[in-house]
Amino acid sequence: MKLKPRTLAMILAGGRVDELNVLTCYRPKSAVPFGGFARIIDFSLSNLMQAGLERVAILSQYRSYSLINHIGIGAAWDMIGKYRGVSILPPSTGYGNTSWYKGSADAVFQNMDFIQYHDPQEVLILSGDHVYHMDYQEVIDYHRQKDADLTIACLQVPMEKAHRFGLADIDNEDGELGGRVLQYKEKPDRPKFNWASLTVFCFKPKVLLEMLTINAREDESFEFGRNIIPRMMYEQRKVYGFKFKGYWGYSRTIEEYWQTNMDLLGPSPKIDMEKWGLRTNLDHRGIRDCQPLKVGSDAVIQDSLVYNGCIVEGTVERSILFPGAHVKKGAQVRDSVLFFDNVVGRDARLEKVISDVNVTIGNEVSIGLPGPARNKEVTVVGWNNFIPDKTVIGSDCTLYPSLGADKLLREIKTGEIVR
Repeated sequence: MKLKPRTLAMILAGGRVDELNVLTCYRPKSAVPFGGFARIIDFSLSNLMQAGLERVAILSQYRSYSLINHIGIGAAWDMIGKYRGVSILPPSTGYGNTSWYKGSADAVFQNMDFIQYHDPQEVLILSGDHVYHMDYQEVIDYHRQKDADLTIACLQVPMEKAHRFGLADIDNEDGELGGRVLQYKEKPDRPKFNWASLTVFCFKPKVLLEMLTINAREDESFEFGRNIIPRMMYEQRKVYGFKFKGYWGYSRTIEEYWQTNMDLLGPSPKIDMEKWGLRTNLDHRGIRDCQPLKVGSDAVIQDSLVYNGCIVEGTVERSILFPGAHVKKGAQVRDSVLFFDNVVGRDARLEKVISDVNVTIGNEVSIGLPGPARNKEVTVVGWNNFIPDKTVIGSDCTLYPSLGADKLLREIKTGEIVR
């Protein structure tokens, strides 16, 4: 008989990150498509599945439909059964003193009854918008070994980038494995240490409840990095850092999101989704039923990921095409990511473009500047757009979703935002 799970996992998946602008106009960041067929949250869910952690709650708030539709009943990650399953927990706005989630800590606090009902040995809290492969069981085992109140999974980042993260100063109590957290600073202006929090937190439930209750009663902000961890450090709780050494895709900005996709390409990709055992919901958008890839007689595909349901008659280089993408004759797509059901017209040219779902790009359209990708910024096209024939769009442009033809019948200069 399968025993009741000892660990409850909670995924913070409901937020919108403004830096991803039009990609998160109608979906949370965790539901943004990634890698040609998946969603960003699939990495957390697949990690949980492989670690045998099958009781999962997803805390969702911002425009949850696409996320709920993608998760379904959790079957894609084998999370169906008496003691396993995925529960999507939206905020409450009804009876009593309830409100939308006011931050990551408040999101968990509003669902403390869910935690108490399951009575776990520990609570594993994860961000749903990072790209990485981690054995969470190693974090949990270390947490138990140290009898920690909180264990934080951390990655050492370059000092010049450290100011963007919550940072832990970890001693060498256990060498390469981890150690006691001596200090913690949330996005300091002048960092003095550089172990960045991966937003993977393993808590003792009793301590978590105590900290969240104090936070709700006394503080004006409700974040783990800004409030909960500093309070635990001040009270000299047992906080440990688990030192993670693998790849971590921090796709908070458009440029980082683009680069993380590009890390799937090349002779030695930094991300190996097959080796990592990534799972996704193949029923979402009918991926499972897509026709095989069709490649025209004059087509060229180099260093790219092009999936079933695509038709390529032109040139695709260093790019990722989701199912339903169609690159017509004479078209050139380079250093780009095309989401589901994009059409690129004859003799069009795309250079370092991210195009959301259901975008039609007319004949002889030019988007982005020619030349090495490192020398230009990403142009982002929001969903449900039609780009008229011969339109010229520069680099580093942003086109909002569902624009009328009158907004696009002209040259759009580099750096321009069209709403």
